[in-house]
Amino acid sequence: MNSFIVKGLALAGVLVIGTLVVIKQMHIDLSDPINMITFLGAIAIAALTFGVGAKYMAQMKSDTASGELAEENWDGIGEYKNELPAGWAYSFLGTMIWAVWYFFWGYPLNAYSEIGEYNQEVKNYNKKFEAIHKNASPEVLKEMGESIFLVQCAPCHGETGDGLSGKAQDFSKRFTKEQVLAVIKNGQHKLNFPLGAMPAGMAQGKDAQAVAKYVANGLKGTAPTAWTTCAGCHGTDGKGNGGTAPSLAGYNLPLVKHVLANGKTGIIGHMPAFPGRFTPVQEKALAAYLGTLKQ
Repeated sequence: MNSFIVKGLALAGVLVIGTLVVIKQMHIDLSDPINMITFLGAIAIAALTFGVGAKYMAQMKSDTASGELAEENWDGIGEYKNELPAGWAYSFLGTMIWAVWYFFWGYPLNAYSEIGEYNQEVKNYNKKFEAIHKNASPEVLKEMGESIFLVQCAPCHGETGDGLSGKAQDFSKRFTKEQVLAVIKNGQHKLNFPLGAMPAGMAQGKDAQAVAKYVANGLKGTAPTAWTTCAGCHGTDGKGNGGTAPSLAGYNLPLVKHVLANGKTGIIGHMPAFPGRFTPVQEKALAAYLGTLKQ
C-alpha cells in the first residue's frame, strides 16, 4: 500500500474511534434506532470518504483522457461525452429510495416530535384559557388587552399607541382627515368584510373633504350630505352595520379581527396579517383596550 492509502485508512480509523469516544462520553444509547442509524451513518461517511478519495487518486495517476468530444466548446476548451459514473448514479438512486422510506416509514409525518408536542400543548392551553375567560369582565379584558398590546403591538405603534411619530397608526386619533381622503380616493379592498370592497371615488371634491373632516372629527356634529352614501355600508352611526363593514366610529371587535386576519395597507404603510396569532378572547381583549386609547 502506498502512503496515501495508509493515511486514508488512518483517518477513517480516527473518525470511527472519535465517534465511539463521543458516544461513550455523552452516554448515548445505541439501542435507540435513531442513535444507531446516526452512528452507522458516521462510519459510512468515513468509509466512503476514504474509498472515493483512494479510487480517484489512483485513477488520476493512470487514466488518460479519451472518448468523443462534445461539439460545444468555450475558448477552445471542450468536454468529453462521458457516461454518468455508475457509482454516482447508484448512490443518487439509493438516496432517493432511502428518502422515500424515511418519509413514509422511517420517520413518518404523524410520528412523535417535540414540535408537535409543543403545538398540542399550546392548543390545550388556549382551549383552557378560552374557557376560563369566556365571560371576562370589561375590566379584566382591558387589563388583558393592555398586556397583549405592550408585547405584540407596541414595537410598531408605541407603548401609548401614539404611532411613534407617524411611523404607524396613532390609535389615539382614530382616523386622520388625510387617511380618510386616501381611502375615499383609492378605495379599500383588503379587509374582506361581508359587504365587500369599497370602490374608489365614492365622493369627490368638497363632498370628499366634508366627509373626511366629519369622520376624522369622530362623527361629531351635523353629518354632511355626502355621508348618506357612506352610511349605506358603514351605518348612520358609522359603527359598521353590525360588522358587515369597517367601523369608522372606533376600533370595535369586527374591525380588529379583520385587520389582524388580513393586514392593512394605507398612506402610512403596510401592516402584515397575523392570522391565528390570537385567540378569540385575546382579540376581544385587544379591541377593548384599543377603545380606551383616546386623545
